[in-house]
Amino acid sequence: MLSRLRRPDRKPAGQRAPGQPNSLFGEILDWLLAPLLFLWPISIIVTHNVADNIANQPYDRALADSARALARLVKVEDGKVVVHFPAPPRALFRADQDDTVYYQVADQGGETITGDHEIPWVAPPASVLGEEVRYRDEVIHGEEVRVAYQFLRAWPEPASPLVLVQVAETRNKRSDLASRVVTGVLLPQFAIIPLAVVLVWVGLTRGIAPLNRLQSLIRRRRPTDLSPIVPASVPEEVRPLIIAFNDMMARLEENLQAQQRFIADAAHQMRTPLTGLRMQTELALLESDPEQLRNSLTQIADSTERAGHLINQLLSLARAEASFEKLYAVEPVDVEAMVREVGQELFPRALAKGIDLGVEGSGQGMQVEGNPVLLREMVKNLMDNAIKYTPRGGSVTARTRHAGAPIFEVEDTGEGIPEADRERVFERFYRVLGSGADGSGLGLPIVREIAELHRATVSLSPNPEGQGTVAQVVFPRSQLQPPPPVHGDYFPLG
Repeated sequence: MLSRLRRPDRKPAGQRAPGQPNSLFGEILDWLLAPLLFLWPISIIVTHNVADNIANQPYDRALADSARALARLVKVEDGKVVVHFPAPPRALFRADQDDTVYYQVADQGGETITGDHEIPWVAPPASVLGEEVRYRDEVIHGEEVRVAYQFLRAWPEPASPLVLVQVAETRNKRSDLASRVVTGVLLPQFAIIPLAVVLVWVGLTRGIAPLNRLQSLIRRRRPTDLSPIVPASVPEEVRPLIIAFNDMMARLEENLQAQQRFIADAAHQMRTPLTGLRMQTELALLESDPEQLRNSLTQIADSTERAGHLINQLLSLARAEASFEKLYAVEPVDVEAMVREVGQELFPRALAKGIDLGVEGSGQGMQVEGNPVLLREMVKNLMDNAIKYTPRGGSVTARTRHAGAPIFEVEDTGEGIPEADRERVFERFYRVLGSGADGSGLGLPIVREIAELHRATVSLSPNPEGQGTVAQVVFPRSQLQPPPPVHGDYFPLG
């Protein structure tokens, strides 16, 4: 699959980005404790506001009672507003050693009739409702005070002037009560939060225990044990990871099996030509006739060439099966230009055999994404096979065209491949009986391996023009380039 190839700009697998966490336990612990530490100061602020409201309620009621009591003492005598206190004002307003109490009775213009001048005057509202008492906060002599005030009519007529009655008290007792409430709420939190941290730590330790057991299970495995882990035996959250791990182990086992097959095939296939070379060499050493010696050396040279070709084919097959992503980079490849280059390279061989070798293309190029080394090997194998199995006087045409997807095909006028063998020729070392040509049986398996690596399909079909075969490679549509002209050009290489 093409996913086994790697683009140069991708980061290698396993490379950790800067700042990426490397501890699942620490990551979970951070996400649990960070919100807790963030919410704790907010909790303190909210608790303090609630405590202030709680402390204000009883003291506001007492302050309102004092304002109403002062309002009941306001009288009008001889057209003047007067206040008659039955007892000392400080005793009447229950002043104590914790807080200072201020009182004031003022007319509508802000002139103080009696009481303390320090209390700021306030303008009357648009409408005065009976005995409604209002509250506000002020500062007197640098201290914060709470003020309860009420507006009265000097006499019952609606047009009569207003009288302002105010009682103010410092906030010491309120602050003390709020502090006690806050302390009573927050002190347990100082014990609860460390306890919560410990419980979270213990819970996480027990929660990741299955991961530790899974780690021990994997470590106890033998180096050759690539069997999958049963997903049902692990926690549900870890199952996707285990499934991906099993897939990776399956691919690894497939690669190992491919290597083992390659070693076995290489050992088997190399034994025969090497044995033949040794026997021919031993026979040549025994020859005294120069003509027979020359024939023996010619056979040795031919055998050496076949052995070299077999070795190259085996190496190409191994390279196509390799799954090490760092070895192969994906890049745009002009298949049309590559076919021309390979055609020029194989032309002397075709000429020596009397074969008309040509290339058909659009002249505009046909780009696909893939590995240039492997794609060149695929193109060369298809064209080399066509030349090898085409008799003298025949023709071989390699073409690139567009038919809904990029297509590369090689057409020859050889003996053709029987329908029963068209699929089997893609098996390693399989050769069609009676072909009469020397071959290793690896050319077409290499072609299919490289095609599948690039998500392409390869097929064989009879030549529609008569005798011979058409080998066709169809690349994915996603690699499609702008369509070339409908009529391609023919480029003979002779």
